[in-house]
Amino acid sequence: MKITVIGGNLFCIAATYLEDATQWIRIAQANGLSDPVLIGMTTLYIPPVNSAAGGGLAS
Repeated sequence: MKITVIGGNLFCIAATYLEDATQWIRIAQANGLSDPVLIGMTTLYIPPVNSAAGGGLAS
C-alpha cells in the first residue's frame, strides 16, 4: 500500500497502519529513510502488517 502524508512521523504512521508504533523502522527501511520525522509531502510504501515483526532500532 502507498500513502501520501504532509509532515508527521513514522511512529504515528506505524501505529495506524501496522498496529505497532515500534515497527516504524520497517516503513523507514522500505522507503530508504533513516529519520522518523517527515518534512513536506512524502509518499510512503507501507509494508504488510506482520504482528511477529519486531521494530524500533535501526541496525
